[in-house]
Amino acid sequence: MSNAITLARPYARAAFELAKGEQAAAAWSQKLSFAAAIVGQSVVQGLITSPKLGAIDRVSLFQPEGEASDSAFSRFLMLLEVNQRLALLGEIAGLYEELRADYERTLKVHVRSAMAIDPAQQQQLIGALAKRFDRQVSLDVSLDPELIGGAIVEAGDVVIDGSLRGKLKRLRAELAQ
Repeated sequence: MSNAITLARPYARAAFELAKGEQAAAAWSQKLSFAAAIVGQSVVQGLITSPKLGAIDRVSLFQPEGEASDSAFSRFLMLLEVNQRLALLGEIAGLYEELRADYERTLKVHVRSAMAIDPAQQQQLIGALAKRFDRQVSLDVSLDPELIGGAIVEAGDVVIDGSLRGKLKRLRAELAQ
């Protein structure tokens, strides 16, 4: 685990608790996503460490337009500024989304398939994965012709490789022993 993730984890938990308290988990997701996109730009990395900018100016870089300066989100950003953790906004946003998904019992599943998956097959897959993980599932499907056939399903830390390329790789490894 990287040091940035370790440092970001308590801030993500705090943000999630604040959002839950306001019953605004989705709104905080959007705000943190916005802030993460901003902090990811190389020019901003220099600005958040620049002594030429004051704390309020640094925080204002990450506030969505119309956000009140006394809102919980603004105070959260100021806490990050005071502790010199604005650079962690990307990691904080990612960890926040994990906490939110766990709380809402949702799971985003990425499926890479060699061929297009028709809607009926997608619904079957959603049903099977929802049953297996006991969560509400949303699919993100992409085509990957390098798989030759089959699909690879990535659900959190679980990877199910049902691709022909994966099977050939495993067969090759068995034959090499």
